Amino acid sequence: MTTSIISTAQLGEEPMELVRSRERDAGLKPWDLWGTYLSDRQWGTVREDYSDDGNAWNSFPFDHSHLRTYRWGEDGLLGLSDENGLLCFAPVLWNGKDPVLKERLFGLGNPEGNHGEDLKDTMYHQAGTPTCSYAKALYRYPQDRFPYERLRDENRRRSRDETEFELVDTGIFSGNRFFDLDVEYAKVSPEDLLIRLTVTNQGPEAADLHLLPSLWFRNTWDWGDENSAHPRIRLADGVVVSDALKELASYNLSCSEQGTWLFTENETNTERLYNQPLRQPYVKDAFHRYLIEGQTDAVNPIGEGSKAALHLQRRLEPGEVWQVNLRLCRHDHHGAKAPDPMESSQVEAVLSQRRQDWEDHLQWVAPGLGTEDRAIHAAAAAGLFWCRKFYNWYVARWLRGDSNSLRPPESRWHTENAYWSTLRARNIISMPDCWEYPYFCQWDLMVHAVAFAELDPGEAKRQARMLRQASVTANNGQSPAYEWALSDANPPIGAWASLRIFQISKRTHGQKDYPFLRASLRELLLEYGWWANRTDRNGDSLFEGGFLGLDNIAIFDRRYPLKDGSRIEQSDGTAWMGMLSLNMLEACVLLASDREEYKGLCERFVSDFSRLTYALNSPSGRGFVNWDEADGFYYDVLKRPDGSSDYLRTRSLSGLIPLLAIATFDAQTVDSIPALDVRSYLNELGKERGAPFDAIPHLGTWHRDRVLFSIVPPNRLRRILTRVFDEQEFLSPYGIRSLSKVYENNPYSYQQGDDYATISYSPADSPVAMFGGNSNWRGPIWMPINYLLIEALQKFGHFFGDDFKMEFPTGSGRELNLWQISLELEQRLIGIFRRDADGRRAFNGTVEQFQQNPLWRDLFLFNEYFHGCSGAGVGASHQTGWSAIIAKMITQLNRWQT
Repeated sequence: MTTSIISTAQLGEEPMELVRSRERDAGLKPWDLWGTYLSDRQWGTVREDYSDDGNAWNSFPFDHSHLRTYRWGEDGLLGLSDENGLLCFAPVLWNGKDPVLKERLFGLGNPEGNHGEDLKDTMYHQAGTPTCSYAKALYRYPQDRFPYERLRDENRRRSRDETEFELVDTGIFSGNRFFDLDVEYAKVSPEDLLIRLTVTNQGPEAADLHLLPSLWFRNTWDWGDENSAHPRIRLADGVVVSDALKELASYNLSCSEQGTWLFTENETNTERLYNQPLRQPYVKDAFHRYLIEGQTDAVNPIGEGSKAALHLQRRLEPGEVWQVNLRLCRHDHHGAKAPDPMESSQVEAVLSQRRQDWEDHLQWVAPGLGTEDRAIHAAAAAGLFWCRKFYNWYVARWLRGDSNSLRPPESRWHTENAYWSTLRARNIISMPDCWEYPYFCQWDLMVHAVAFAELDPGEAKRQARMLRQASVTANNGQSPAYEWALSDANPPIGAWASLRIFQISKRTHGQKDYPFLRASLRELLLEYGWWANRTDRNGDSLFEGGFLGLDNIAIFDRRYPLKDGSRIEQSDGTAWMGMLSLNMLEACVLLASDREEYKGLCERFVSDFSRLTYALNSPSGRGFVNWDEADGFYYDVLKRPDGSSDYLRTRSLSGLIPLLAIATFDAQTVDSIPALDVRSYLNELGKERGAPFDAIPHLGTWHRDRVLFSIVPPNRLRRILTRVFDEQEFLSPYGIRSLSKVYENNPYSYQQGDDYATISYSPADSPVAMFGGNSNWRGPIWMPINYLLIEALQKFGHFFGDDFKMEFPTGSGRELNLWQISLELEQRLIGIFRRDADGRRAFNGTVEQFQQNPLWRDLFLFNEYFHGCSGAGVGASHQTGWSAIIAKMITQLNRWQT
């Protein structure tokens, strides 16, 4: 094996990772067989909840996780698994002081945190590639006893008006008294993986550490299935060998270090959990009892089981580095002996080459980035790849229960999720946050898919179509929202995602993937029918939505009528539907250039978009309209039982969603597709209805040889954007806020009958319990909506050019066109992560250790949302799905700057 490091960039060739991705996508080599697919958290999920009351957090809490077998998945610390989650690997740590082994990340369940569920451990994703040919992550392990109870007690004590109490706040990292565990995975081939675990004592004193690289089978045999095998892992010649399964070959795990192999079964400790006798003596927490409690008989002395770990121990001096190399590879049944873990020099050669492949891939995706932006871009990409996790759930089986155990209550059949009994998911799905949201969320996933598009088009296309497969969708055509409430309505951005992936793939790879777009459109048409039947009770083309992904953005809970029967007519419900119909139209227009028959579909979407645009802009037939001419803004409207109505005048993102429904077409395209002549269509339709379509004279107007399709007329666009670009309203130094800042000192209140509510600008954590504890759309900056707004501004900018300029910021006297403003907004959003003039990164907030300490200041988190004034990261800390869309902004900005 050569030890030279080859850079394809230096050779002028395409990166090796691109070659591997093509081999994977063509089915030539199973590069996706193994990956960092092991969940960070399986406890506290709906899938594992078999309780009578449906309280998933209390049904399977963290304290059960080391004792109790999971039904539908597994979890571990920065681990690895095959694509079916059958065989899992992860490192385990113990500092000699903790009450439990560090087998998985710790965090608070939803009832425990003052802002809901929250990760209270410290880890960072650092590298990742499309085929997981190279992956790296860091876990930071305290040397003192982990403060589990203090974190729980202090967060329970704090109110919603206070910040969350984090691990760093306990002072446990003072003096750098922690171990750094760097976990690296590198593939020699699809079924031959090198694993390097590097431990560094960052503290000032010597400290002891136990390291247990662990290999185990997910328990698939305890649930009453016929012919469910009980696989074993055995010790042979110093190497552990796993049994072969129907879906997975036999594998060896070998290690460069000598230690003690421990074996047990991945089965529940019923004695400790339920005071019931054990069926056999070797259970899931055996290694915990062996090390921490000194129970040497807890492990199987004959050297076999469904779970194995190599016990290694070392006392590390200050600054000492301990490297452990392992090799996980397919077992050769014809070989004389199992392969060794490779010479140290061979391991280093493979790791160095894969690191170079990773760098070459990033350079190919985003050439010419500066050092600062390269670090941000690489970390965002790493988070995307690490957040792809094995997701397994068969709802019918979950409803029915298992013949051997875990019988759920009959009441479960009367819940909303029971309607989804046909949902059967067993996929690698991009999680919104691999710890806090270890499940799919539909509209998050669509943003993830677009974020993947430049990095890995094949993965982007798989993720975009994942939730619209026959095994996942409902009988009525709806695709599921998220596992806590499958029937909720998420913003319908699936067509936008497919469209953008097609366009980005075309630009980066020079290929028009018409088969992908056709397949996506077929699936989306089924879902479009479901959306088209969500018109409101009056049948006047205003669409119901509920919270539509914006959670607690409104003054009242928009899902339900008020006590007196009043209902909320949302501005964003109809606007999202308008965006969907326009995205479907754009997809049809693209496909029409390849196949003539798609021209006929265009008429349907032109018709729907026209009706939606009119409904949102005209009171005709209803007596009210969401557009408030006095304020120059789209508001939700309160519709009372007596027919009267009133504006709920809160300027929020829901009033900006109409901006997203924008597209333009050139004259040649309009000439080739007669349906795009929307003015002719409206004139004919106006004759039939006996009245012209007032309020939307802009629809179908021409400018610079392009025709405009937009919900928002240009005169209203200017009025809305004047507020959006006002630093006293929406414009923050770090992007667009979700609620106007004017409500900070002037909260908005409204009373309707017995319902009274007040809403104020809350730039960070949620002050209300609506939609759980940690979701807040009342002030912070949310990356996905900012990205969609930027794209909308760019489309308007492309249409108007320099003929439409505005002050940016409002009142500054500095006039820019909308394209230029979109780039300015990207600069502000990227500024959340870049170092400022003082060397501080906004997302790190006021934690001086993160801002100043060289061991912390260049590590990145991509939070769920960001403080509306300071840019500090808030909410889920590893929301590296939609917040990773910042990588797309970096590449676009870099292209325009160079």
